[in-house]
Amino acid sequence: MMGGMMMWMLLWGVVSLALIGFAVVGILAMVRRGDRDRARIPSAESPDEVLKRRYAAGEIGEDEYLSRRAGLRD
Repeated sequence: MMGGMMMWMLLWGVVSLALIGFAVVGILAMVRRGDRDRARIPSAESPDEVLKRRYAAGEIGEDEYLSRRAGLRD
């Protein structure tokens, strides 16, 4: 009788671990898919607009702005 009970306990332990493992793998897959979906969203700003915004905000100086703007024009 005890052998059968131990077998059921072992079986339920393995099943529980498998379910937890599947849940973790599923959650990770959803998170990774969400990252890929966000990466595909095109930026609303053109590179020139981003450059103008960064210059206006003071993130880059005039020399860097002019240099990068010339690089965009090429």
